[in-house]
Amino acid sequence: AEDPDADTRAELAALIEANATKELEARFAGTLQFGTAGLRGELGAGPLRMNRSVVIRAAAGLAAYLKKQGVPHGDDTTGTTDTTGTTDTNGTPDAPGLVVIGYDARHKSEDFARDTAAVMTGAGLRAAVLPRPLPTPVLAFAIRHLGAVAGVEVTASHNPPRDNGYKVYLGDGSQIVPPADAEIAAEIDAITTLTAVPRPDSGWEILGDDVLDAYLTRTDAVLAANSPRTARTVYTAMHGVGKDTLLAAFARAGFPEPVLVAEQAEPDPDFPTVAFPNPEEPGAMDLAFAQARETDPDLVIANDPDADRCAVAVKDGADWRMLRGDEVGALLAAHLVSRGARGTFAESIVSSSLLGSIAGKAGLPHEETLTGFKWIARVEGLRYGYEEALGYCVDPEGVRDKDGITAALLITELASQLK
Repeated sequence: AEDPDADTRAELAALIEANATKELEARFAGTLQFGTAGLRGELGAGPLRMNRSVVIRAAAGLAAYLKKQGVPHGDDTTGTTDTTGTTDTNGTPDAPGLVVIGYDARHKSEDFARDTAAVMTGAGLRAAVLPRPLPTPVLAFAIRHLGAVAGVEVTASHNPPRDNGYKVYLGDGSQIVPPADAEIAAEIDAITTLTAVPRPDSGWEILGDDVLDAYLTRTDAVLAANSPRTARTVYTAMHGVGKDTLLAAFARAGFPEPVLVAEQAEPDPDFPTVAFPNPEEPGAMDLAFAQARETDPDLVIANDPDADRCAVAVKDGADWRMLRGDEVGALLAAHLVSRGARGTFAESIVSSSLLGSIAGKAGLPHEETLTGFKWIARVEGLRYGYEEALGYCVDPEGVRDKDGITAALLITELASQLK
């Protein structure tokens, strides 16, 4: 009765009508658990699926957590300033904390983003939603750029089309780590009914292109001044949201315009040309390789659907082959060292030991972290970090997370230098 979504209400009614006991048990035998990766699961009705009810609870739990952490907020129902909250040095109440929300082009992503904005607004926080489906790194950048207290990205990254997810960042622009995950999960568990969660119909901000323009301006910091920009590329967005941002970044940098894999260039939540929208999966790069055989570029570049990962392929004899994540990670590291980069180089424990050798030879600090970019991003003095699953952080002062757009710029600069 509390489900605000006519689609999932109809889906559930059909299951009940069909007496689909096993399917109902699979959906109602528990709840989708919130962890350091947020939420991720199959779309559908029931507490063990991703749907608007589950997202509203998650957003309400996050809002409650932020308020308990002392984030300034307005009245829960009117949005007016809570004068008992934090005050600035002049003794006037601080503005309510800002939560920035981004989303990809998967099924229900925009709905989940809008629900999150409504919940944050109803909780007395400020909410701002990115103007359209954009790469996850733009959201990670926007958190720090706008001085937000938290960010939410609605995405299932490179999962199958039936999935969606809910990724949470705090104000440092990094994904959450313990104990924040457990504390947010406890607040989610405390939401007993959706009727107690205020969800106004308006009151949040839809951001303009200013934040994207600021992200693109920041990409200038990735490349060396006056470096060669001649490498020719074939690019696939893997049916995701990376194309427009990557093309804008390449144009701004002065690289030749990438040749697009047309069949995969536009966002499509059904990912019709691939069995699994992950560049590492067998067959996912076949169309990109076919395009490369026709146009003979210097590199083939792919993003995953939310463009936080970057895959690279190179000519190998008469054909093309994917570089492993550890190979790209080492190439980017060596390139940064050759440019005189200073600071800590970091990787997760599942990645190659080669990065440590590169850093050691250059006299740079090196750290290994637990698996996950949430740990790499928190390394003190981080200059470069990577994980073998195609995730690279090449500009931690801009984006404190993996970023497939800036990684593509840097590897293309390297290819230009080697031509």
